[in-house]
Amino acid sequence: MTAQHIDQPGPLIPRPQRTPAALRVALAQVAPHRLAEMEREKDEVIALAAQTESLGPITQFLETWAITVEIARFPVSAARLRTAEYTAQVLDKNDPAWREAMAEIRAVYASARKSLTHE
Repeated sequence: MTAQHIDQPGPLIPRPQRTPAALRVALAQVAPHRLAEMEREKDEVIALAAQTESLGPITQFLETWAITVEIARFPVSAARLRTAEYTAQVLDKNDPAWREAMAEIRAVYASARKSLTHE
């Protein structure tokens, strides 16, 4: 994949279907450093689903990773999230900028979630 400018307004890749395989392929393209994390979580939720005899953990897993991919598909959103997460990690929780960073993180996730519900 060629490097793309961070200000690119459109998605790097099309929105994948909400299946483990499609989300894995998409994640490999937009955030390959998160693949091992996704695989670990997948194993955990499958075990939990079997233990609880519920599809809830699998549904939540797919939702979480669909949102993760949705954010990563857009370089501007991904950059906003990285900046806010860094700020939240380095500042004291009493600093007003920390609260602003946390609000930004919530806003990025809410925007991605909203995009997915309006597919």
